[in-house]
Amino acid sequence: MRMAIRYSRGVALLCQGLLISTVATVAWAEPRLFESSQITPAGEYTTGIEGPAVDADGNLYVVNFGKRGTIGKLVAGASQSQKALELPDGSVGNAIRFDPDGTMFIADYRKHTIFDVKKGSLAPDVYFHSDLMNQPNDITMARDGTIYASDPHFKGRSGQIWRIARSADGSVQGTVMRAARPMGTTNGIDLSPDEKTLYVGESNSGQVWAYSVQGAELTAARLIRTFEPDTIDGIRTDVAGRLLIARIARGMIAVMTPDGRLQHEVILRGSEPTNLAFGGVDGKTVFVSQRQGGFIEAFRTDQEGREHCLQTRSC
Repeated sequence: MRMAIRYSRGVALLCQGLLISTVATVAWAEPRLFESSQITPAGEYTTGIEGPAVDADGNLYVVNFGKRGTIGKLVAGASQSQKALELPDGSVGNAIRFDPDGTMFIADYRKHTIFDVKKGSLAPDVYFHSDLMNQPNDITMARDGTIYASDPHFKGRSGQIWRIARSADGSVQGTVMRAARPMGTTNGIDLSPDEKTLYVGESNSGQVWAYSVQGAELTAARLIRTFEPDTIDGIRTDVAGRLLIARIARGMIAVMTPDGRLQHEVILRGSEPTNLAFGGVDGKTVFVSQRQGGFIEAFRTDQEGREHCLQTRSC
């Protein structure tokens, strides 16, 4: 009788151990949603850390690695960044985006230029330049390759949006978009999944606006939410149409519906997130550039990013 009891206890303990092991494995394999962790060492990037973007192979690129004017690269699965390339003398990047063919576009706010770097190359070429630009600051890209660039005038607390696209003769043309209202310091920018709406964050007021895109005109201006002044930076959208907004000086990412309802506030490791990008195998890992500390952190979300979906041509 005692032997039977001991055997039963042994089996129970073995089963309990297996259960704990299984639960631990599942917990490790599936991190909790909206819980952020630091993934690169502090100090890798300057205080100008910005513009994260992920290519189709899962590599993350971020501006100002080690010094201004560089582009850093975090290889998929790595824990330390490396220098990917340098911009021409005097140029400083502030935003990066990729098109479905793997071309990298870099906004250079110092030289009023957008560079392109073809896949497999390390040589930035001038894609578009205009002395009429204030910067540019952030950029987003439509399915057909059209670039929308925020162009703030921080001292004047005003701004505008540029539309940059190839014309029928193959040349790249840029124009300031006509807007339905005077804009503040235009900063974070992204498109809705159907590309009919352009979202623009204005840093000075903390307001996030939605515009209907009609060629080179922004119509039907709609204020969707107001945060505290000078507390919003980069914006990205997911395939569900939600906006993820970097709350600089608040240490969080706001997850918001298109009508302005706040769904989540993701608490970050650093207090000064400048921008974010979707990546990972399924496009549901959000990478955040942190000015405080000069590092990258990341968290999992429940929806794929819009740009990731376009890059993988799955939507």
